[in-house]
Amino acid sequence: MNITRRSFLKQASLAATSVWIAGCATSGTRRPRVIGPNEKLHIGCIGIGGQGGGVTAELATFDTVQIAALCDVDEKYAAKNIAKYPGRPLYKDYRVMLEKEKGLDAVMIATPDHWHAPIALAAMQLGKHVYVEKPLAHTIEEARLMARVARNTGVVTQMGNGGHAGEGLRLTKEWIDAGAIGTVREVHVWSDRPGKFWQTQGRRRPTEFYPVPFSLDWNLWLGPAKERSYHPDYCPRQWRGWIDFGCGALGDMAVHNADPAFYALDLGAPNRTDAQTSATNPDSFPEWSIITYHFPTSNQGCPITMKWYDGGKMPPHPPGMEPDRKLETNGIYFVGDKGVILAGGWSGTPRLVPEKKMQEFQRPDKTIPRSPGHRREWVDACRAGKPQDAKSGFWYSAPFTEALLVGLLPVFTGKRIEWDTRAMRATNAPEATPFIHKPYRRGFGLPAGIRRI
Repeated sequence: MNITRRSFLKQASLAATSVWIAGCATSGTRRPRVIGPNEKLHIGCIGIGGQGGGVTAELATFDTVQIAALCDVDEKYAAKNIAKYPGRPLYKDYRVMLEKEKGLDAVMIATPDHWHAPIALAAMQLGKHVYVEKPLAHTIEEARLMARVARNTGVVTQMGNGGHAGEGLRLTKEWIDAGAIGTVREVHVWSDRPGKFWQTQGRRRPTEFYPVPFSLDWNLWLGPAKERSYHPDYCPRQWRGWIDFGCGALGDMAVHNADPAFYALDLGAPNRTDAQTSATNPDSFPEWSIITYHFPTSNQGCPITMKWYDGGKMPPHPPGMEPDRKLETNGIYFVGDKGVILAGGWSGTPRLVPEKKMQEFQRPDKTIPRSPGHRREWVDACRAGKPQDAKSGFWYSAPFTEALLVGLLPVFTGKRIEWDTRAMRATNAPEATPFIHKPYRRGFGLPAGIRRI
């Protein structure tokens, strides 16, 4: 059975039969506070040394927001960003922050991937709205739990794929809906990651000893992951390449570059995935991969194949594209029976291929509402108490993340995956189970009251 976002929303009220909502995922949860028209949204920001520092800075520019508390496991690494908000309470442990800061309305989470779900689930149980940097979750089970708890609590959520608010995403869908390239049966998506951004993919776990930096709480940084000694190849900024902490190049960039395919074609879960990769090992993602997703249908009523390329691998030249024209380092293209749409990374501006077709193209009317901005729409939705107004809320981004992560299962197992989304199981590969439902280190698992799937 293929579950699309559209059918998910239609069936959300049928808790007894829905794939996503079956059973109650939480107990003892709270509803979000109603925010008055003259009140500010009080946000606690968790993980502010890197990407989170920029997100916090943008949120602080909104006159309807109060940055109320800060949290980071490394005060030295986050020092520049901490200094921007003098007088704010500062914590190393998010659990202490959530316990003490009773007045928080929302949290922003920009930690490494392995911490996203435990923090977000704990916050949602307390009725806090949640903004989570991408990718939404570290495992398929986590993504599904996050969608369920968001719905059960009524909080407003958003995943940090900023291009989802952009003009390019909307134009791509409007052009495809208008039949600009006919029926789409093939999509190609690519990224320049990991490349220069981190150098840990394809490597085994380091064995050298390094002292833990004095300002870093290494035990808290590890959190749910298996215990190990500190090494600078883990943090800061190198964690994405390690299986225990990140989701590799796909987790970093497919949430951006593949977003137009899932949004424009209403893709649900794949029923099959397979992968070609460089040499694999149990510690890190391979240096490169080409992952093929097979979707049984789309909103155009036909099967679709989507290929993902990373680590320097590139798709073939789009049909009809000028021989001297080069693809950008990040992007996506759709192959229809009447032509090709090409767009840059981060849901960039689309173009028809070849350029002559673009010059002759009669653009359809703009029918999709435009966004005031990815983080602005989340803030506005929080204040209004309207989860559907945040367009990359977990109702959208959780099934999207699930589908993408199914593509990592053939990388982990070395075999084609037959995927049963209803059972959340690789039917031909029981060895994939630990990557679907991962174990958690004692004391750092999912919060109390969350029942695993």
